[in-house]
Amino acid sequence: MHKIDIDLVEMTLDVMKYVIDRVSATERQIGKPKKAEELKVLVGETITPKGVGGEYAFDLWKKHLANTNVPVDHPRNLAFVPASPTRAAIMFDLVTSASSIHGAYWMEGAGGIFCENEAMKWIVSLTGLPEGAFGVFTSGGTSANLSAIVTAREHWRQDDAFKREKGLIITSIGAHSSVKAMAKVADVDILLVDSEECLTGEDLKKTIATLTEHERKCLFAVVATGGTTNAGIIDDLESIAEVCEAENLWFHVDAAYGGGALVADSVRHQFKGIERADSITIDPHKWMFSPYDCGAVIYKNPELAKNAHSQQGSYLDIFKDEGAHGFNPTDYQIQLTRRVRGLPLWFSLATHGTDRYKEAVERGIELAQIAGKMIKEHDKVELVREPSLSCVLFRRKGWSPEDYTEWTYRNHKSGFALVTPTKWKQGDAFETVSRFCFINPDTTEKDIEMILDSMN
Repeated sequence: MHKIDIDLVEMTLDVMKYVIDRVSATERQIGKPKKAEELKVLVGETITPKGVGGEYAFDLWKKHLANTNVPVDHPRNLAFVPASPTRAAIMFDLVTSASSIHGAYWMEGAGGIFCENEAMKWIVSLTGLPEGAFGVFTSGGTSANLSAIVTAREHWRQDDAFKREKGLIITSIGAHSSVKAMAKVADVDILLVDSEECLTGEDLKKTIATLTEHERKCLFAVVATGGTTNAGIIDDLESIAEVCEAENLWFHVDAAYGGGALVADSVRHQFKGIERADSITIDPHKWMFSPYDCGAVIYKNPELAKNAHSQQGSYLDIFKDEGAHGFNPTDYQIQLTRRVRGLPLWFSLATHGTDRYKEAVERGIELAQIAGKMIKEHDKVELVREPSLSCVLFRRKGWSPEDYTEWTYRNHKSGFALVTPTKWKQGDAFETVSRFCFINPDTTEKDIEMILDSMN
């Protein structure tokens, strides 16, 4: 398996041709899933005692499997939070894999970690956090949020009064699903403020005032959102920071989606207060045009994270000794084994420069405003709320929830577009609506027009 022969050389050339064709393609369909049973019939048994051969397996991928995936960088994939990794980042992801770097400790991955840290310095600079703040790349927002809250909890429990208490955090119902998921993993209780709109310091004060004495004792952190996934809403970070400081609470900002907009002059002021956070989550694989998977967690005081996450073991002692020569990313988040997932981002930043990143993010914001204007001028659809960041919520007049679902599947099945419904709280009820999220700067006004017209 590990020898170099002519088959390996030929397979390498085949793979490179596939990659070149993929990254240079300008027209392609969305792709749609098939049931596992259908795929099994098409490809048959592939894991066998003798193997089926690389050429045969690769042909199966190209013929039957590749087109059952939805490419996140398709210009008419506007569902969830799509992605649009630069071609430079994609190509350097190949280099990252081929280089076989273990990115946990400086002793093994100095060159790769150095590059990651250069990219991280730029991200940290966008936040305005004070000198000494730093972060690490993670697998995504869930891992980053979990790493931050575990750091907060361990710091809180340094006080003997809290060592045996189960912690409590406050966030809003607009927070990302990963915040609730990581609270389960961290075994902390979570209290949700019942609003999808902008969470404010006043909302937080009122919520804290309703707590019992024991609940207030257990409250140790607040999670605000720097761009909600559903609607792109940025919480009032400044007023929330003031409450957290007054109440001695850890202030975490989940900006997994919206954090990329810190580079955009048109909306940077909306993030005022993020520089007062104790920790921040940003996903470069969302709006910083990096391939999956690449999240990031940033700490105002990284030593607190190191105290919470640094792993001990006799087999790791040598890394601690050699680690004195450099930065060990594993000490600041929950994962020990890690790839240098920030390398593709570094290469793309070095290739294109930060100005290009600013232009690409601003284009996503501009597309949301263009879509909002087109919706207002369309007789069959209307805005649910004004666009925020690159998210647009809109309704098709007269449609039921089933109509949205049928429309989504019809467009997806034809390979035309992927735009999915969501729910938006109106009073005490949730309404099914449709949603755009613009990340890819290659999305055009014509794409938006065609999608809206497909609702007729």
